[in-house]
Amino acid sequence: MDVENASIADLWDRVTGTQPDPPWWLVALVGVVALGTVLHGPTWRVARNTVTIAHEGGHALAALVTGRKLDGIKLHSDTSGVTVSRGKPHGPGMVFTAFAGYVAPPLLGLLFALLLAAGRITLMLWFTLALLAAMLVMIRNAYGVLSVVGTGALVFAVSWFGSAEVQAGFAYLAAWFLLLAATRPVIELQRMRSRRMAPSSDADQLAHLTGVPGAAWVTMFGAVALASLFAGGALLVPSDLSLPDLPDVPGY
Repeated sequence: MDVENASIADLWDRVTGTQPDPPWWLVALVGVVALGTVLHGPTWRVARNTVTIAHEGGHALAALVTGRKLDGIKLHSDTSGVTVSRGKPHGPGMVFTAFAGYVAPPLLGLLFALLLAAGRITLMLWFTLALLAAMLVMIRNAYGVLSVVGTGALVFAVSWFGSAEVQAGFAYLAAWFLLLAATRPVIELQRMRSRRMAPSSDADQLAHLTGVPGAAWVTMFGAVALASLFAGGALLVPSDLSLPDLPDVPGY
């Protein structure tokens, strides 16, 4: 029993303890990788599944918080998704649920940045596992299960088997990616709306519920994404960042 208690205590200390900040070059490197992932079309089409998981998770959490009954979540191979909840078809609860999707990825990225700035790298990874496990319960299709389980397996493998630098690099990559990726779906949304290809988008549902034009909701989605990026980026950049001293040059 003492061994079990010691093991549980060690695990708790490992999850809740602080870890040293990674070197500045690693933070910069994974930031560049995250930006390249967002900008490179073929890579984005694969990585966008992560944004969809966060998006639909935002809808689901908002539905539960506002007292709606959550029926299930479906994730599709084209990176689209749908969250079905029951309750009043109008009112603050429905508005909050519809609004939460596009703002969930940047706000989650900002939360990750806060945890990383506090040195809680392992906590951030295990918090991610907890979110994925909670979401898995509500997934209602095979691709959704595969997507969430695959993401969770990757996070667990890194957190359990990865070295300190691997864990730090992965955690910072995840935070940078969510922060940088959040604006692209908003741009894609407005492009589709301008072509009348998304008549039932979140922005248009909000317009129907509130009377506020859909373009205003898209602007709010973008504002949250940009604000989170600036705030989160400031947290992720090492505070002691400095360039190496250059050697003295004779005559100067």
